[in-house]
Amino acid sequence: MAETVTTDILIVGAGPIGLYGAYCAGFRGLRTVLVDALPQCGGQITALYPEKEIRDIAAVPGTRGRDVVTALKDQADAFDPTYLLGRQAVGLAHSPHGRPQVTLSDGVTVDAGAVVLTAGIGTFTPRTLPAGEEFLGRGLTYFVPDPAEHTDRDVLVVGGGDSAVDWALALHPIARSVTLVHRRGTFRAHAASVRELQECGAGIVTNAQVETLAGDDRLRQAHVKIDGEAEPRVLKVDAVVAALGFISNLGPLADWGVQLERRTIVVDTRMRTTVERIYAAGDVTAYPGKVRLMSVGFGEVATAVNNAAVALDPALSLFPGHSTESA
Repeated sequence: MAETVTTDILIVGAGPIGLYGAYCAGFRGLRTVLVDALPQCGGQITALYPEKEIRDIAAVPGTRGRDVVTALKDQADAFDPTYLLGRQAVGLAHSPHGRPQVTLSDGVTVDAGAVVLTAGIGTFTPRTLPAGEEFLGRGLTYFVPDPAEHTDRDVLVVGGGDSAVDWALALHPIARSVTLVHRRGTFRAHAASVRELQECGAGIVTNAQVETLAGDDRLRQAHVKIDGEAEPRVLKVDAVVAALGFISNLGPLADWGVQLERRTIVVDTRMRTTVERIYAAGDVTAYPGKVRLMSVGFGEVATAVNNAAVALDPALSLFPGHSTESA
């Protein structure tokens, strides 16, 4: 017979927002279970850019992604949440008493008082670089788990978003050279980061695309076609980081009956979805005026957890109190 785990709050997604949600639930004395399809906590940060510096958290001017995750997990672990990692939340049903019952991919059922979805962008796969896929693992990568691997290399970064610019900035001090190629003349990345890149001495090639990659057992060259130039420019490269974004997929969550808007989940001001006792927070949510920042997600999950607490026990106060007032 399949195992059933009973809890007050089930958090689906053990990334930064989910971890902070576990702290918020624990602070209120609620039993908490976190589920994630990845085998470790941290979500995209751990899987894709653990060494990248994160700068948009209040009072944290800049720290490595892995350190942010470690701090959040330490904070959550003070209340002993249960982690069910490496398994996906698949099915949703409700008990006769209205309690959500979530089936996991390994057959375990989590019977919860309420569920908070903090699944980020869901499952994610990188957008591929059309040129040179045969060099994947031989010089071409889609993320940089360890920047030190690019020490003293000639690195080409492709893209114009925050990830591309951030990686170019992170690699510039240690690589032999860094060149960023972007197909447009303007960037989607934060203006301050773009300005820093322009001032640090990295190469920037705009209105251009990587046409082909070339080499033998390893990547040796990138042929870059620049608008207005008759022949592609040949760049000597040891590595290409294609930071072109990711294709997200909510997976089974899309079949839970929640209202969706462009692969995100619609919530109200209490972070409630359209399904009873199912809440959501972080990048997975949509509402008018939504700003997709980690710092915003922290506030959203605090709102979701505290409203869920009151839904479980209407005698409770919505305001949890300040941590400085607790013993």
